[in-house]
Amino acid sequence: MATSLFDPASLGALRLTSRVVMSSMSRDRSPGGVPTALNATYYAQRATAGLVVTESTAISARGVGWPNTPGIYTEAQVAGWRTVTDAVHRAGGRIFSQLWHCGRNSHPLTQPGGVLPVGPSAILPPGTVRTAEGRKPLLVPHELSAAEIAGIVEEYRAAARNALAAGFDGVQLHAGNGFLLDQFLRDSANRRTDAYGGSARNRCRFLIEVVEAVCEIWSPEHVGVRFSPTNPTIYHLRDSDPAQLLATALEMLTELRIAYVDVVEGSTTAEPATHDLDYPALRRGFTGLYVANNGFTSRAQAERALASHADLISFGRLFIANPDLPHRLKIGARMNPLNQDELYSPDHRGYTDYPFLDHNNEQDNATPAQ
Repeated sequence: MATSLFDPASLGALRLTSRVVMSSMSRDRSPGGVPTALNATYYAQRATAGLVVTESTAISARGVGWPNTPGIYTEAQVAGWRTVTDAVHRAGGRIFSQLWHCGRNSHPLTQPGGVLPVGPSAILPPGTVRTAEGRKPLLVPHELSAAEIAGIVEEYRAAARNALAAGFDGVQLHAGNGFLLDQFLRDSANRRTDAYGGSARNRCRFLIEVVEAVCEIWSPEHVGVRFSPTNPTIYHLRDSDPAQLLATALEMLTELRIAYVDVVEGSTTAEPATHDLDYPALRRGFTGLYVANNGFTSRAQAERALASHADLISFGRLFIANPDLPHRLKIGARMNPLNQDELYSPDHRGYTDYPFLDHNNEQDNATPAQ
């Protein structure tokens, strides 16, 4: 029998009510890095997903990329996240924290003490980044030493411990979309000649050390990793052989027996994907669950991916505009349009003010299946 998007799934010890995942998406509404009651409302509204993954959450002050993104390295932040997880659990949901370090994609205006952001190699990245004074060009980062890399591994360990204290059901490590772990993975940003550079296996070393540290706090069945091997991202990151890189990473993560990988298949920008990968073939190299991510807009499209290679399907911007997305997908209802102008407003606009489906007029909202 074909797998339905609404069949339950087991994620380690967790029982998910469906195969619908709410993707991690930056929302930038945590002043001073501390989650608030508004954030709790936003996530609780979307708790009917089988699994909710938070927006990127900084593991340290040096890991912050731009203003108003949440962190999980202070007591106030942990307490703020506890209000979020409590709200999601009261609504019957499951929620993972996405642990994040921006790496070189930051600016001294955001970094503590006005220092340079860090990266695997001292290479000038293209593009700009948001700051408290508007968008600024990215700068040549400070190249991390081996000792500094070990220190960041410890920051991930501490963040994982804080996520446990905050009441999360698990953690997802952000190793995609051009941020620090991804910068080590892809050879356009990593030109190191030590144990963390060169071969695909060496470039995966930092990620594996982080996963091992996190798995000392959480059992592996509560840990996932996000990749985006062919996504150029707004930071124009690339790898010369993403198929080999992803295959190597999946092989190494299989040995650690983590619960899942979340793979951004293709590009999330107007720029095309850097390569065309055979994701079903690559997926066979990993024994955990595979979450297919990027561009899913209908139940039929998602179920084709389930039949092909995926175990779970991650939905992004549809979840912003449609807090009741699983129900809309299930009955083929029309979707609310996304309010682009309010994506990053400082308040509830474009955040918690999207309407839920009128259950009295569901037939009027129906749209043909795709």
